Amino acid sequence: MSEQQNNNFNLQLRRVAIDTYRENVAYLHRDCDIYRAEGFQALTKIEVSVDHHTIYAVLNVVDDDSIVAPGELGLSEQAFEQIAQQEGCLVSIAQAALPASMDAVRRKIAGERLRQADIQHIIRDITDNRYSKMELAAFLVASGETGLDREEILHLTQAMTDSGERLSWHEPLVVDKHCIGGIPGNRTSMLVVPIVAAHGMTIPKTSSRAITSPSGTSYTMEVLARVELMPEQLDTIVKLEHACLAWGGTAKLAPADDVLISVERPLGIDSQGQMVASILSKKLAAGSTHLLIDIPVGPTAKVRHMREALRLRKLFEYIGDRSGIHLEVIITDGSQPVGKGIGPVLEARDVMQVLENDPNAPADLRQKSLRLAGRLLEFDPDVRGGYGYSLARDILDSGRALEKMRAIITAQGPQQTEYQLGELHFDVCAESDGYVTAIDNFQLARIARLAGAPMDKGAGVDLYRKLGEPVQQGDPLYRVYAQFQSDYQFARRLTTQDSGYQIGAESDVSSRYMEI
Repeated sequence: MSEQQNNNFNLQLRRVAIDTYRENVAYLHRDCDIYRAEGFQALTKIEVSVDHHTIYAVLNVVDDDSIVAPGELGLSEQAFEQIAQQEGCLVSIAQAALPASMDAVRRKIAGERLRQADIQHIIRDITDNRYSKMELAAFLVASGETGLDREEILHLTQAMTDSGERLSWHEPLVVDKHCIGGIPGNRTSMLVVPIVAAHGMTIPKTSSRAITSPSGTSYTMEVLARVELMPEQLDTIVKLEHACLAWGGTAKLAPADDVLISVERPLGIDSQGQMVASILSKKLAAGSTHLLIDIPVGPTAKVRHMREALRLRKLFEYIGDRSGIHLEVIITDGSQPVGKGIGPVLEARDVMQVLENDPNAPADLRQKSLRLAGRLLEFDPDVRGGYGYSLARDILDSGRALEKMRAIITAQGPQQTEYQLGELHFDVCAESDGYVTAIDNFQLARIARLAGAPMDKGAGVDLYRKLGEPVQQGDPLYRVYAQFQSDYQFARRLTTQDSGYQIGAESDVSSRYMEI
C-alpha cells in the first residue's frame, strides 16, 4: 500500500444529520489535508471505504468546523446508515471512477436501443448509488425522450425487480391492483384491499410515494396507520390479515425504482416506459401472481385518448405475460376526480366514510372500488364470472370490509399523530350560473400540491361540485386547505389564474368514458 493510500485513513467518520432524500452525500472540510492533496472538487463522486466495505457519495465541501472538522468526513443520514459504522472510526476516501454504465446512457441519449446487459448494468450502478442526481436525470430524460421499446421495458422491469428483495407468500393466488394515476382522489386501493382480504384472498398492497400527485395510497394510509414496515413485519401482518397497505421502500422492493422516483418527482417526469417498469417491478417483487391494472382515460387524465389506453394495455399485457404474472387491464372513466377529497387527510376521510356506509360517502369512489374489487374477487376460481361485484358489495354493506380495515390498521400500528385539516382555507366559487361542464384533473392536483399536499397531510382540496351539477353564481365549487401562509398564497394565486372548473350549458357537459 502506498504512502498516499495510508494517508487516506486519517479521516474520522462523523454523522451529519441531513436528510438528502435517496442520495448519498459526504462532507469534507476545505482545509482538510486530503482535500488539498487529492484535488477533490465539490459535487464529484467519491468512494468511502472501511473494513472492505465501500459506498459511493457526492462530495460537498464545507468551510464550517461545526459541520465537519478538517480531520473528519461527514456522511448524510442515508450514507451513514449504509456505511454501518460508529462515529469516530477511521475511513478512507478516494476519487470514484465514473460508472461504466454511463456509456450506455450516452448511447441512449443518441437514440440507440439498449441491450439487456446494458440495462442490467445501469440499474446495478443506480442501486449501488454510483449515479449522481444529474446522471439519473440524464438516464430518465433519455428514456423518456428517445423512448423505450417493449423489449427495453421488459429488461428494465426485470432489472429493477432483481435490484432488491423479493417476497414470497407461499400462496398459489396473491392478488393486487394498481392505478396508473393522473386522477386526484382516486383512493380505491384502500377500499379494494379490505374487501378482497375479508373474502379471504391474499392482497399485500405495497405502494411507492407519490411522484406527481397530491397524495397516494402510502401517504393517505399513513394518516391512519404506520406504512414504513420491514419485510419481516409485512410477512407477519399478511399472514395474520391476508393484507397490508404499506410503503414498498422500507421493504427494499425494487429499490432502484425508489431512487429513480426521487428524481422523477421534482422533475415531473413520468414516461410510460418508466411507469410500466416501475409498477410491474414493484408488484413482481411483492410476490403478486395476479394483477389488475386500472387505466383512467379523460381529457385531463394521464392517458387522454382511448387509442393510447389500448396501446398501453397491450404493453402491460406483453410485459406481464413475459414476467410470469397473470395480468388484466381495466380502462375506466377519468373525466374528473374520484371522491370529494384531494390530499391525504381528505382522502382518508372519504375512504372511511365508504367503509362505514356513511350516507355522505362519495358514491363514485364507492362504485369504482366495488367494480375493481369485484374483478379481483373473480380471480378466485370459486367465484363465478360476473358475480364479483355483488359479492364485493355484500362484503362492504355487511361491515366486514370495515372490520378488516380496522384489523389491518391495528396490525400495522395505528398512527399516533392525529392529523388535522390545514388551519388556513379559502373557497373557490362559480363566476356564473350554469352547469359544471368540465373539471381539470391536472389543475386541481396542482392546486392541492401548491397548498402543501402530500407532505402536509392536512393540505388539499375538498370538492363541492362534480360534472353535470347545476351551480349559481357565487356557489362554492371547492375549498382549499393549507397549513402555511406561503402555501396558502401560492394555491390562491393559482386558482385566480385557472380554477380548474368550466361552467356552461348543460349540453356542454363533458362526456364520460365507458369502462372496458
